[in-house]
Amino acid sequence: MRLLLIDDDPGLRALVRTTFEAVDVDVEEAEDGIAARTLVTDRRPDAIVLDLTMPGVTGFDLCRELKADGDTSTIPIVLLTGDTASEEDARDAGADAFMRKPFSPLELLAVVERLAGGLYGVPFRASGKQKAEEQLLLYARDLRHLLEIERGQRVLLQKAYQETVSALASALETKDTGTRAHSQRVQRYAIELTRAVSPALVEDQSAQYGFLLHDVGKIGIPDDILRKPRPLSEAEERLMRTHTELGEQMLSGVAFLQGAGLAVVRHHHERWDGDGYPDRLRGRDIPLGARIFAVADSLDAITSDRPYREARSWEFARSEIEHEAGRQFDPDVVAAFVDVEPTLREIAREFVAA
Repeated sequence: MRLLLIDDDPGLRALVRTTFEAVDVDVEEAEDGIAARTLVTDRRPDAIVLDLTMPGVTGFDLCRELKADGDTSTIPIVLLTGDTASEEDARDAGADAFMRKPFSPLELLAVVERLAGGLYGVPFRASGKQKAEEQLLLYARDLRHLLEIERGQRVLLQKAYQETVSALASALETKDTGTRAHSQRVQRYAIELTRAVSPALVEDQSAQYGFLLHDVGKIGIPDDILRKPRPLSEAEERLMRTHTELGEQMLSGVAFLQGAGLAVVRHHHERWDGDGYPDRLRGRDIPLGARIFAVADSLDAITSDRPYREARSWEFARSEIEHEAGRQFDPDVVAAFVDVEPTLREIAREFVAA
């Protein structure tokens, strides 16, 4: 099966692509209506997932155009929207289905599978009349079959999501040479701290992804600022600080980061005393995952080489973190840091030995 995905958001395209490729669907991508027209002409897709809001040709316009053309009118089209467009508007444009962002990738997969005529196939249903109990047995067999498929999908999709997250983290490290292995190391620190502070939060996969992708917004910061071998000017510092909001914007359409993960990306530079950024949140108004991550991030920043200074000792980092309890950091998180500090130090040794 071949799916054509038309959306100007590369993060959302990556999410949809990994979802469908995990079940062996061939995905082609276009970032606008003009590129999409060429792909439809060159190789007719079996289904189209189309965003409404794009530069140039809108999703509504392209949907009407494809449905008015005899060569493409029968291609199933799923419209995606993050604005106030209604399902009635989508039907008027000729769409076969309509979904709002954020959406479940598995739900989108199910919708496309239904419209395209069966991606997996279902068990054979006998023709003719059956007794009521026989019909119930057939339905039960179908349900078991679909549940088995869903379990398999979830394993594959989880693996695909993890690979996508790792690829994004690697892209950051390629751009920002001062943070080599920083993302993976600080994620390990944060997970250990979270176990000590909030065992329930550590089970939230979105938080773990947020720990890894906390600095992804730096992809949008110029290299000469990221790699500057001395302290930044005031203007450069203002630009650098935008990476938290840039990161949130980049990842806002990624379903598996909604909630705790996205909060970590936006708020990991807030301070307990309210002097942080971007929103100057104070105390417990700062999301817990971000409060925990702030300590892990500072630990790694202090003990790692930076373009403008060499790494400081582990003892110096511990002293600084304890000193900032109630100022920069949540005192409860600092207390947990002291308790698990030997485990964190062992994690640091593992990365040195690797």
